[in-house]
Amino acid sequence: MAENPSGPTEADSPSGALADPVVSGPTGSAASDRESIVIPPAMIARQAGWSNPEEPEAPVPATGKPDEPQVFASTVRKQQESEADYENVGSGGRLGVVLGVVLAVLLVGSGIGLYVVNNNNDSKSASASDTPSAAPSTPTQQPVPPIKADAKVLPTVSGDFGKKADITLPAGKSDGSFVVKPVSEGDGTKADKGNWVSADFTLKDWTTGKDLQGSYDQGKSQLFQAGMGSLIPAVDSAVVGHKAGSRLLVVAPPAAAFGDQGNQQLGIGPKDDLVLVVDIQRVNTPDSRVAGDVTPPPSDFAAVKVNGDGKADTITPPAGAADPTDLKTAVLIQGKGPKVESGEMAVVQYTGVTLKDGKEFDSSLDKKTAFPFVTGGGNVIQGWDKGVVGQNVGSRIELEIPAALAYGATPPQGSNIPANASLVFVIDILDAGVGSPPQQ
Repeated sequence: MAENPSGPTEADSPSGALADPVVSGPTGSAASDRESIVIPPAMIARQAGWSNPEEPEAPVPATGKPDEPQVFASTVRKQQESEADYENVGSGGRLGVVLGVVLAVLLVGSGIGLYVVNNNNDSKSASASDTPSAAPSTPTQQPVPPIKADAKVLPTVSGDFGKKADITLPAGKSDGSFVVKPVSEGDGTKADKGNWVSADFTLKDWTTGKDLQGSYDQGKSQLFQAGMGSLIPAVDSAVVGHKAGSRLLVVAPPAAAFGDQGNQQLGIGPKDDLVLVVDIQRVNTPDSRVAGDVTPPPSDFAAVKVNGDGKADTITPPAGAADPTDLKTAVLIQGKGPKVESGEMAVVQYTGVTLKDGKEFDSSLDKKTAFPFVTGGGNVIQGWDKGVVGQNVGSRIELEIPAALAYGATPPQGSNIPANASLVFVIDILDAGVGSPPQQ
């Protein structure tokens, strides 16, 4: 591999420096002010909360359509390295203003925001001073209490895993403990710190008795890396050590949830205890691969040999392969999970080679870490957006991408991708759901 191999999210900036891969498209035009958090149109219409306070708030649809994703995850995106380990640019104070506006928009529009609680907030992550915010943009000063396995008084839970739970509150109040108690144990992969987790949750305010909107109401699973601080501890820390297929009862005091200020938009007071029932749907390790019956690609596609031990796949194009005029897709393993929708975050493994000579230019497998990206918004090359969206989670696909849907005449600097090169990718779609690429 070249010293600076390129990957599906990189493009050259007009100045010659590498643009932020999260906001760059394949044509080299970097939208440096754009964030990777997807905002539904209904939120945009309310202009980050600057509406008439007497005007009723427009409901946010929970249909799960591609243009209506609900983002519950991180409100502060750290600089993300691309899959080729390029460093990003543009991390100045301007980002703080953008994030402040994004935070306000999300808090107005989303049904429930399980937002990140940062321990090291600074001027880069603070919201803009002139941006109204209905929830705290600074974390609680209370330390997160240790997790307990039980308490004298706990709510009861009924219902089946994979469906919205029924939570019955006891007569007594919470004793303030942070409790994570399995309701049922799964037998899947364990959610160790750093593993990718899809989880659904049911939510209730113990203090007020109110039912709050959770992921089952939205119809979208939350996708995040366990134990990495991208969500409130009531979810982020709670899943660590538990297996896929487990249902957890979580009781969270303010310090394990929204902190001293609560969350006004959700109706959560500063001293309210929350009850969550968390269903761990899927867990993937950083080096996971999909499994299933393999269908060989058509004869005019590149042959694929899957190597073990975390090594990149061997992709061998046929001799004299002609450049495709449009995207070509072959499904090598048909997944059984939900279809990837535009606006969701997908987590994948991939290997990429040039169609002309089969030379590898990048692979997540070589770095032994899966690659997350937000679909459908120009955050990756067009061939990826068109090829991944609509596929089932758990699928392995092969994409033959013409130069016009890849990097065109201006491939990333430092890569070994020729100008106007057609590319071949083998992609394992490990998971997809609501989320944003993690902080680094």
